[in-house]
Amino acid sequence: MAGRAACQHDEVLLECSPWAEEAGFERPDAAKRLAATTKSGRSPLATKGKSKKVIKKLSEQAVQQLSPSFPGPLLLPKDELNWDPDYPPQSFRSWLNEIERNKLTPERKTLYVASPPTVTPGVGFMNGWEKPTTVSINGLKHFESPSAEASLEYLRAFYHGLPVRHLPQRLCFVPWTEPPQRTKTADNHEYIGLTDNNRCTRIRTRETPDKKFKRQVNLNDLLDAVIDMLPDNAYSLVLLMDLDMYEDEDDDFCCGRAYGGSRVCVVSSARYHPALDVDEGIDYEHMWPTSHCKKFTDSLCAVEELEPQEHIKSIYETQDSPLRLAIDIVKKVSTPPTVEGCSGLWFSRVARTLAHELGHCFGMDHCIFYACNMQGTSGMAEDVRQPPYLCPVCLEKVAHAIACELQLHNQTGKEDYTKERYRAIAEFCEAWKHVDLFAAYGAWIRGRLQQLSG
Repeated sequence: MAGRAACQHDEVLLECSPWAEEAGFERPDAAKRLAATTKSGRSPLATKGKSKKVIKKLSEQAVQQLSPSFPGPLLLPKDELNWDPDYPPQSFRSWLNEIERNKLTPERKTLYVASPPTVTPGVGFMNGWEKPTTVSINGLKHFESPSAEASLEYLRAFYHGLPVRHLPQRLCFVPWTEPPQRTKTADNHEYIGLTDNNRCTRIRTRETPDKKFKRQVNLNDLLDAVIDMLPDNAYSLVLLMDLDMYEDEDDDFCCGRAYGGSRVCVVSSARYHPALDVDEGIDYEHMWPTSHCKKFTDSLCAVEELEPQEHIKSIYETQDSPLRLAIDIVKKVSTPPTVEGCSGLWFSRVARTLAHELGHCFGMDHCIFYACNMQGTSGMAEDVRQPPYLCPVCLEKVAHAIACELQLHNQTGKEDYTKERYRAIAEFCEAWKHVDLFAAYGAWIRGRLQQLSG
């Protein structure tokens, strides 16, 4: 099997692509990005006696130093921000003052993970619904699906400081019986039941519009069921699904969704199956972190007849920057040709979405300040281009919730927590370094910790 093309990713895009201006997206300027990380909502550089001109210059210098770690959102044609360029930003201050935000408490701090429901004999017709109709990649037909245990370990690191546990109840799919006048034919399977032994919720199903799977289950019905399962000590609960999902009749599929105010979310691994990558146009050579390759972004913008932008070398030529370290780790790795490689690739995608959806349970909105795990996505191709880390604004929110509100630390304690969290994620990444995303994430963290130590 051939390796990746000879792209060395020598030039790295740290700002938005040329398409951002075409789409009408205006990224918050340097001063606003810095201000978005503070409780006051004011730039930390805006001290008494400094002119606006001086503050602006200092802000630009500060964010320039951050750029090799936290570049701007790529915003390529067909990305989420292309369709909604006026999406409102959520600063740390606005998150902090959100009235409906759920706060962590000693009595309610546990993240629960529910494994995919078991298919009981009564609904044996569901067997095979979890498999894509395209079942082979690179000649490999069978590889391991993402495990609930691996998901727990990743979330323990990502939301370091919180207990993460399996939901004790066993969830099962069972037959659902409607009143006689509403019963469908036996082979239609329009409804199934989801039970946790205490209650049973009706789940709608339908044929998959794009035929990638035999059948889908309704996301909203699943969320209703999960809300009823919340343990008393739960901060939030995520249900893992191996079936394809849909949200309403107008969409083709949905990978995950959170009811942040209700503290629940559902994430499906189905559409992340590597066997679907060809149909989704996944570019293995330019998944994160190499998605920031300037040559790659210019090529996508060129399709829309945009001219490449000139680069400022002093911004991107930082060889020991976290982003460059991450790129250097993966730029010579081939598309996964092994069972282990495909399994790891599949899990890495699910892990990133799990962290994102649980972020909504923390009250975090989609991020527009930087390339960030809390960005919204419009499809699989954009999803794999986005980073697994939290940007400075979103990291402030998580660190404050756990270190300050729950653990009652001060600012110094929050800074120590941030480093401890990075180390916990790095330890996880070391155990999964055979997977591109985690190898790159580990390298990125090592570079970031070196910066923080300096």
